[in-house]
Amino acid sequence: MKPLFPKFRKIAGVLLAALCLGGFFANLAEAQTLDQAYKREFAFLAAEKNSLTARLAELEKNGAERIAAAQTEIDALQGQVLGSSLEAERLSEALMDAERDAEVAAEHADVIGGLLTQASATLEKGGVSLPKAKEDNRAAQIAQLRFTFEKALPLLSQLSAVRKSKGSYFDDAGKRIDGTVVHVGQVAAYGIHEGASGVLAPAGGDKLKIWSDEATGNLADAVLAGDAPPVISLFLFESLDQGVEKKVEQTPLMVIESGGLVGWVIVSMGLAALLMMIARAILLVQSSARTDDLVEEITPLLHVGRVAEARELCKKAKSSAGRVLKTTLEYLHKDRETLQDAISEAILRETPRIDRFGAAILVVATVAPLLGLLGTVTGMIATFDIITEFGTGNPKLLSGGISVALVTTELGLIVAIPALMGGNLLNGWGSRIKEGLDKAALRVSNVATGVELSWRPPPAEEPAIISGALQAK
Repeated sequence: MKPLFPKFRKIAGVLLAALCLGGFFANLAEAQTLDQAYKREFAFLAAEKNSLTARLAELEKNGAERIAAAQTEIDALQGQVLGSSLEAERLSEALMDAERDAEVAAEHADVIGGLLTQASATLEKGGVSLPKAKEDNRAAQIAQLRFTFEKALPLLSQLSAVRKSKGSYFDDAGKRIDGTVVHVGQVAAYGIHEGASGVLAPAGGDKLKIWSDEATGNLADAVLAGDAPPVISLFLFESLDQGVEKKVEQTPLMVIESGGLVGWVIVSMGLAALLMMIARAILLVQSSARTDDLVEEITPLLHVGRVAEARELCKKAKSSAGRVLKTTLEYLHKDRETLQDAISEAILRETPRIDRFGAAILVVATVAPLLGLLGTVTGMIATFDIITEFGTGNPKLLSGGISVALVTTELGLIVAIPALMGGNLLNGWGSRIKEGLDKAALRVSNVATGVELSWRPPPAEEPAIISGALQAK
């Protein structure tokens, strides 16, 4: 067995070497085949690349040509758009000019129409009729204008002169008078008739009425003849379409009546406030009467202990000062606190008399403007009711409500301002009277109890100084 093993190893080695060499040659053949395949694929790809490159170059060339053509077309279109924009602006300006011309033409047509209307009315007053023409017939309107100017100058000269003609007018009572009318141009007129002559004024509706009877028939004849005096009475007017009314001077009673019911209430309150102020002034005069004189009369009696006689003088005074001082003398034998309470009570008893009507006057001063405001609101409501029913065409219909609105406010202020001032002044007077009563009672009590306060007025611009002092008697 041993001699075979080395041989086997050699055979196995030879076989193995043969296998390896066969595999090498097989791999070598396969590698040569793959290399050839790669070369063929590379050649194909290179040819495809060259084809694509040539096609791309051709496409780029065609694209550049198309872009150039499109750019040329865009430039041409932009030129057309710019030309169209300029043409549109020109047409827009032309349209605006045409609209302005149309507006001007319409305005001119309106002016011409208004002029022809006025001319027709004026010429008809002079007995001249304007030829008829349609509104859209410019040639006929031009003919009307020429006719107007031809007839206007002679008619103007005729109407601007002083002329006399038969006519009618109305007197102060509204009665129609058929007489003679002397026209001073187109701005004034006189009426001549037995018993109803004078200066004429517009009555509305191309009618005249007597304004004043200062101008007699002789004066009118003198004006017609050119021999009028340097100064004459005239009523100048522009047109006879609207009538004029004489301004009536309103009396206080008429003003109050124009305020309506609220106006009468305000006036009634004002009269009541006036009577209360007068009554309170009388009461204050009576309350403050002889206070200082009474103190000076009873002071010497108190110095000598004649209290009963001083009390009789106070009783005879019959005034607030007399009653307060009488109470003071009656309580002199009491202690100081009781005396002060008695004096305060006496002054309090006099306070209702001194303050009488004061609060009522101030109430009137406060309520009167409120009533005026109420009248204003009432008047405005009435005015708006009239506007709702009749419109705003006639101012006379609105004057009633406006009068109530304004007059009541005025009356309320007229009543409130004096009432407020008078009430405050009277309140200040009453306060000074009460202070005077307090001082008088204090002085009497001090004198009667043996203490007298002497006082001198302070120097100018210095605080008040109580000089002198309590001096025992």
